Amino acid sequence: MKPPIRNPIPISKLRSAAQRRRPIDDDENFLAMLNDVVRGKQSWAIALDNPSISTRLNPVHIESFILQNIHDSRLALRFFNFLGLHKNFRHSTASFCLLVHSLVQSKLYWPASSLLVTLLGRNEDPGFVFQNLLYAYKRYEFYSTYGFDILVQSYVQCRRVLDSIVIVKSMKECGMFPEVRTISALLNGLIRIRRFDMVLDLFDEIFASHWLCPDVYVYTAVIRSLCELKHYDRAKEIVRWVESNGTFKLNVVTYNVLIHGLCKGGRVWEAVEIKNTFGFKSLRADVVTYCTLVLGLCRADEFMPARVLVDEMLECEIVPSEEALSSVVDGLRRKGEIMSAYDLIDKVVIMPNIYVCNAMVHSLCKDDKLEKAMLLFVKMTEKGLVINDVSYNIIIDSLCKRGELNEAVDVFDKMIVSGIKPTVYPYNMLISGQCNLGKMSAAETLFVEMSRRGLRPTVVTYTSLIDGYCKQKEMDKAFLMYQDMTENGVLPNVHTFTSLIYGLCHADKMADACNLFKKMADMNVAPNEVSYNVLIEGYCKTGDLERAFELLDDMVKKGLEPDTFTYRPLISALCNSGKVSEAMKFMDDLHKKHRKLDLICYAIIIQGILEQKDTKLLMRILEEVHDRGLRPDNVIYTSIIDKFGKSGDLKMALAHWELMVDEGISPNVVTYTAMINSFCKMGFVEKASILCKEMLISGIIPNEITYGCFLDHLTGEGNMEEAIRLHETMLRGSLASTVTYNMIIRGFCKMGQIQEACRALGEMMDNGIHPDCISYSTIMYQYCRKGNLREAFGLWETMLDKDIKPDAIAYNFLICTCCAAGEFGKAFEFHVNMVKRGLKLTPATHAYLMNQTRVL
Repeated sequence: MKPPIRNPIPISKLRSAAQRRRPIDDDENFLAMLNDVVRGKQSWAIALDNPSISTRLNPVHIESFILQNIHDSRLALRFFNFLGLHKNFRHSTASFCLLVHSLVQSKLYWPASSLLVTLLGRNEDPGFVFQNLLYAYKRYEFYSTYGFDILVQSYVQCRRVLDSIVIVKSMKECGMFPEVRTISALLNGLIRIRRFDMVLDLFDEIFASHWLCPDVYVYTAVIRSLCELKHYDRAKEIVRWVESNGTFKLNVVTYNVLIHGLCKGGRVWEAVEIKNTFGFKSLRADVVTYCTLVLGLCRADEFMPARVLVDEMLECEIVPSEEALSSVVDGLRRKGEIMSAYDLIDKVVIMPNIYVCNAMVHSLCKDDKLEKAMLLFVKMTEKGLVINDVSYNIIIDSLCKRGELNEAVDVFDKMIVSGIKPTVYPYNMLISGQCNLGKMSAAETLFVEMSRRGLRPTVVTYTSLIDGYCKQKEMDKAFLMYQDMTENGVLPNVHTFTSLIYGLCHADKMADACNLFKKMADMNVAPNEVSYNVLIEGYCKTGDLERAFELLDDMVKKGLEPDTFTYRPLISALCNSGKVSEAMKFMDDLHKKHRKLDLICYAIIIQGILEQKDTKLLMRILEEVHDRGLRPDNVIYTSIIDKFGKSGDLKMALAHWELMVDEGISPNVVTYTAMINSFCKMGFVEKASILCKEMLISGIIPNEITYGCFLDHLTGEGNMEEAIRLHETMLRGSLASTVTYNMIIRGFCKMGQIQEACRALGEMMDNGIHPDCISYSTIMYQYCRKGNLREAFGLWETMLDKDIKPDAIAYNFLICTCCAAGEFGKAFEFHVNMVKRGLKLTPATHAYLMNQTRVL
């Protein structure tokens, strides 16, 4: 909107005004000469260097020049600027004001604004500037007051908003009012400096007289200020008043301001309601409306409604901002709605920021959705996100934890190719992953490569390698790595010591483990629950229950919290030593202390009870499991069914089968196999076959052990024809194994068909299945029974050539056979080799050998 233009004042009138302050004749001549210079063809710079001009020129002459050239304000402005820029002439404030009015009168608003900005750069008092502008306006009867508006706007533009208020109030005192758009600019300037109270005061002061009518931009500024001052209800009242007044319609920007304020004030559902009324106002929500509401809902933890709004945006073909999308995606992720967040990313054309994307990749990996994490990772690259080392490390870590080391190394290589320098963290992940898989050689290679890149191994690096060596029972290498660690100034932590203690315990070096445990205290490394658990388990395995319980007491005294991993080995050790009643009492004491026991603890005690064949106690413990809010799983029921089945108590086995099914627990392949085995052992092959068919109908595929139950029964009954047919079927299904071939060999040997047994042994190797000691021993035993020692010894040598280690049973029956056949030299040779392998004679074989020695 341009300022109103009245009929221009005649130039003659201006001239007469100028004549009223006519200078002396000398000044008139000087001004005439100055006009000639300005309008002449000679260079201004050369002309003004003339001493007759340069020594006399002063600001009053410039004021007069501007007045004389009121009809040619462009020329006046050019000369004005030339003097300032090229002659360092300091114009008077009056000159500026005269030229501003002149330019406004010629409708040259932008040059006038630029001129005022230059004037304001002199930092003169705003009151003084206003007085000069007012004097020029009144003295020379300029007809437009728009120069004052430009002055207000210039102060706002120069971020001197408070000075602009001085001008507005001065105008009001003189009976002048700025344009509404000028007031709007001023109000927004006050908002920028957060003087919301002054916005409201100025609004009341300017518009109370009704001389001016506020427009939508003014009301928008007022509503924004009210919201910032948290006067939300008053802001809503003003909106309702404007809507009912009907002077003009508020636009979507105004409503967006109110919506933003309400969202910021935690009244997000009121903001949503305002957006829902847009249809009745013929308004359409824009990207700002939606994004403001989405962010507001996210701040209120209302992520699903925010997701609905984003879907609505997409239906309206409005693309959400990165901030809005990132907030919704991250909120859904943190609330556990990972797939909803993932689907949302898949729908939009933009991507959340890199931090949210990395968090999403991490959550997908943590939720075992690595494939989707990889797809998101690829999409991040395709959409131009700058992938950082964190992104790669998340993927590498997840792949390593899943044991997919080849894929992890591929991602690591891609990271290096992309120009990202690897840090110690991905190396630690890869080394830990290789160690967990027992691939110590690969871990060592990474360790060397890491050092070659100038990366210093951390305690995590060393601990991963030490833990790997301990699990591989390479304790010498573990302690060498520990020594290297300490020599390089890396202090071991509790995890380092715990790994070493674990390795020593599993190597049956309990004294060394105990000494290392004590050394932790000397090095100010406090053991944690895992440290105690490892040591307690070690003592339980060696049968030192007294020391194990002492450690439990010490653990509690030090304020550590024992858990089920602490209790399991203790309960197991008590049961294995036949102290089931003590194990029960220990569990009762734990319950009294409000310690929680898990299902595995009960599974251990149930196994102990089954060994004692105490059916009543078993029923009691199963009832207690239910009372404790636990539910026996198919592992527990399978162990019960298997135990009763093997002991020949089919009635109890079937009773627990039915109990398991009644409780809604589905039997798995192991459960079916245990029951089938029980039926076969008892000669109920038909029932076993029916159960096998039921198993198939249930969608559970029998494994080699399941079929092995039938095979064992057939070979035991001498039904070799059916056994061979079944075994051939197993071969076609890749279910044949060393165990199943051993059953076939045993069956033929039992039938006295040694050649068939030997043929089965050859076929076994032809099919790529490796025989074991039992495979050879079964045939050798049959040869020995028939007195064919030459064939037996031949098989023995073949077995040794294939690096198959003989067991104690094989040595014992060969020694006995040799003694019986009078081959005493061979018997003693076998005995010497047996001792070297750390194997022992049975009492019967020992007596037989000693008896033959006395005879000799």
